[in-house]
Amino acid sequence: MNDNLQKFMIEDAGVRGELVELSDTWQQVLTRHNYPPAVKVILGELYAASILLSANLKFDGTMIMQIYGDGPIKLMVVECDSALRMRATAKLADHAMIADDANLHDLIHAHGEGRFIITLDPNDKQPGQQAYQGIVPLEGDSISTVIENYMLRSEQLDTKIWLAADDKVARGMLLQKLPSIGGTAKKTSNDVENWNRAVVLGSTLKQEELLSTDIQTLMHRLFWEENVRVFDIEHPEFQCNCTREKVGNMLRMLGEDEINTAIAELGKLDINCDFCGKHYGFDKIDCAQLFVAATLTEALVEPGELKH
Repeated sequence: MNDNLQKFMIEDAGVRGELVELSDTWQQVLTRHNYPPAVKVILGELYAASILLSANLKFDGTMIMQIYGDGPIKLMVVECDSALRMRATAKLADHAMIADDANLHDLIHAHGEGRFIITLDPNDKQPGQQAYQGIVPLEGDSISTVIENYMLRSEQLDTKIWLAADDKVARGMLLQKLPSIGGTAKKTSNDVENWNRAVVLGSTLKQEELLSTDIQTLMHRLFWEENVRVFDIEHPEFQCNCTREKVGNMLRMLGEDEINTAIAELGKLDINCDFCGKHYGFDKIDCAQLFVAATLTEALVEPGELKH
């Protein structure tokens, strides 16, 4: 397997950790898009980070990480569900010129308007229930620091993340201080000492080493002196959940007048999924049926009945 998630616990230290490596899964993203090298690095780091965060969530659903930017990168989206099925995409500004060594600030936060968003969308939402969404300014000069700041601000959890990506692999490591027993915020001197020691060990990891070394070797190098408990390895995979029905719903949301105008100009609407590249074509009859079906559905709903 070239795509692995290894969870572990540093016993008696109150620290949990994860190491992830994405190769085949990451290539599924890259083969569908011709991203510049600097975009591959940042999107790959966000891709690895999504696994590290979603693996700790105790819910059945999807975590969506988004970065909105005001530079050459306008949007990055990574989705990972509770079964570790992933997809990712990035939208660039028209005619964007991106240097190979461009950094996060240059690409996304050029004028200070960048935003980082995490959405938790459960599969079993109740009627009227909305997905949870946390939005914060883009604080930090790397994906790692952006997420660390988010976790401290939104979840009050001490978290350290190391990330690296290129055109072959995306890897990452997360260390997180477990909440004190009973959920109290009080920290003992041992708690602080154990956490600081784990962070110091993690901080010896260099980006070049993270890119070139498998996660089992990394764990041994970093924590060979610690009492570490490891769990069963999990295997993330690429999966896009786009469907013709979802694309049709998106078109319906644009409104019948706008769709009719577009059909009159183009003759046919050709839409490609931003995540997997799958093509969906809608001609004049297809588009008309979208709104006929919606009208019929509304007519069949009795007054006071919930519309799904």
